[in-house]
Amino acid sequence: MVAHDMPLLTTIALGLSAAFVCGIIAHKLKLPAIVGFLVAGIIIGPFTPGYIADAHVAEQLSEIGIVLLMFGVGLHFSLKDLMEVRRIALPGAVVQIAVAIAMGAAVTHYWGWPLQSGLMFGLACSVASTVVLLRALEDNHLTQTSNGRIAIGWLIVEDLVMVLALVFVPAFAGLGEAGQGGTTDGFVETIVIAVVKISLFVVFMLVVGNRVLPWVLNLVVATRSRELFTLAVFAVAVGVAFGAGKIFGVSLALGAFFSGMMIRESHLSHEVAERALPFQDAFAVLFFVSVGMLFNPEVLMTHPMEVVACVLIIMVGKSAAAFFIVMLCRYPLKTGLLVSAGLAQIGEFSFILITMGVSLKILPPEGRDIIMAGALISISLNPVTFLGSRLIFALFENNKFLSRFFDMRDEDNLAHLTDDEIKELRRTVILVGAGQIGGYICDNIEARHTELVIIETNRQRVEALRQQGYHAIAGDAGSEETLREALIHKAKALVIVIPDPFEAGRIIDAAREVRSDIKIIVVDRFHHHDESIFDDRDVDIKVRSFEEIGRSILGHISDLKR
Repeated sequence: MVAHDMPLLTTIALGLSAAFVCGIIAHKLKLPAIVGFLVAGIIIGPFTPGYIADAHVAEQLSEIGIVLLMFGVGLHFSLKDLMEVRRIALPGAVVQIAVAIAMGAAVTHYWGWPLQSGLMFGLACSVASTVVLLRALEDNHLTQTSNGRIAIGWLIVEDLVMVLALVFVPAFAGLGEAGQGGTTDGFVETIVIAVVKISLFVVFMLVVGNRVLPWVLNLVVATRSRELFTLAVFAVAVGVAFGAGKIFGVSLALGAFFSGMMIRESHLSHEVAERALPFQDAFAVLFFVSVGMLFNPEVLMTHPMEVVACVLIIMVGKSAAAFFIVMLCRYPLKTGLLVSAGLAQIGEFSFILITMGVSLKILPPEGRDIIMAGALISISLNPVTFLGSRLIFALFENNKFLSRFFDMRDEDNLAHLTDDEIKELRRTVILVGAGQIGGYICDNIEARHTELVIIETNRQRVEALRQQGYHAIAGDAGSEETLREALIHKAKALVIVIPDPFEAGRIIDAAREVRSDIKIIVVDRFHHHDESIFDDRDVDIKVRSFEEIGRSILGHISDLKR
C-alpha cells in the first residue's frame, strides 16, 4: 500500500515533520513555536506549491486537538486564581472584549460586511492565546508575580467568555437566517433550546460527572498500570466530549472543558495533567497545522489594508483598551503595560471561532484569512511588545516629570525574597522538581538544618508548596535568570530529581555557566551497568538506587555541611 492510499498516516507524518522543522526554525529566530506550526500548515496546504495534505483528515485531527486543548484549559482552570484578581480581571476582560468587538464591527462595516460578520470578526480578534501568553510570562519570569497573576486571571475570564461564545454562536447564525426569511421567534427558540441543553449538561456534569470521573480514575490507579491510566485520561477527555455532543447537543469543546474541570477537583489532577500533556501537545500541533492549511497567503496581496487594520485592532486597539482599564482601576503603570503587552496577540480560541464562523457562513472566507494573517503577525511580534513594555516603564521611571502622572510601584518585587529573608536562610539547597522524590526530600529536609529553594514548572504545585512555607519558584530551571532568582550564588548544592535526562542535562549546563563551583546531585535513572547518560556531564554525585533515592540524596546533603 503506497502513501497516497493512507491519507491519515500521510497527513500526520507530513504535518508533524513540517511542524518540527518549522518549530525549530521559529525557536532559532526567537519566535513562539505556534508561528512555526502555522507556517508548516501553510507549506503543506492547498495554497502553496508542493505536496498537499488531505484537508479533510487534517480537519478531523484538528477536532481532536480542540478537544484536548479545551480539556487542558478545564484541567488548569483555577477559580482561586480568578477570585484573587476578580476586581480587575473580571470587568477588565469583559470591557476589553466588548471594545474589540465594537472596533471589529465598525471596521468591517466600512468594508461593507453585514453586522453579523463584523461582530464575529471582532470577537475573534478579542481573545488572546493562552499558550502564547503563558509562555511569554514564563520567559519573562512573571508567572508568579502579582502582575502575572492579573494577566492570567484576565485570560481565564476571556476563556470563559469564549466557552460561552462556542455555545451561542450557532444560535447567532440563526439570527442571520431570521433576517433572510426566517422568523425572530425561530431565533429565540434556538437560543432557549441552546440554554436548556447546556444547563442540562452542566447539571449532569456537576451531579454525576463530578463523582464518576474521579471514581473511574481512582479505580484505574488501583491497577497500578501506567498504560491503563494514560488510556483512561485520553478516553475521559475524548469520550466525555463526544458524549456531550451526541447526548446533549453541545459542542465537543464545551464537553472537554467541563471534563477537565471535574477532574481538576480530584487529588489526581496533577497526574492527569502529566499524562494528558503529550497527547495535548501532539494534537495541538496538528490543530495549528490544520489551521495553517486553511490560510491563503494571497490575502496579504489582495487585502493588505484589511490585514493592517486587523493587526492594529489586535495589537493597538484592544491593548490600549486594556491599559486604560487597568489605569482607571488605579493599578501601577507596570501592571497596565504588562497586561496590554500580554494581550497584544490572538491564538487558539480565535482559530476555533473563525473555523466555526466560516462553516456556519457567518464569516466570509477572506475574513478567516485576514484574521489568520493578524494572528501570525501579532504572535510573531509578541516578544517585541514585552520588550517595548519594559523600555516604556524604564523611560517613565527615569523621567521625574512623566513618573508624576502614574503609580510607579514595581509589584513584581513582591515575588522575590527580601534581603532580610535571604540573610535568614541557613544552608541553601536548590531542588529542581517537586514530584514523588522531591516531595520526600521536602518532608524530611528540616532535620538537616537546610533551607530549600524549589524550582518547579507546575504552577499549582508551586502554590501548594508556598502555602506549606517553602520558598518555591515557578519557572524553567534551565534558565540562568531562574537559577539566579533561586539564589544559586549562595546555594551549597543543586539537586535535580526530574525524570527527563535531557532536560536535566540542559539544567546542569546552565548551572555551570552561572556558577561553576556549585555541587550538583542528580538522579540517574538511565544507567546501564557502569555507563550513565550523565557520564559526559560535570556532575558531582549521581544517585542510582531508585528505592533509596530520597534517603541517599538527604544523606549527601547532610555531608555538605561537614
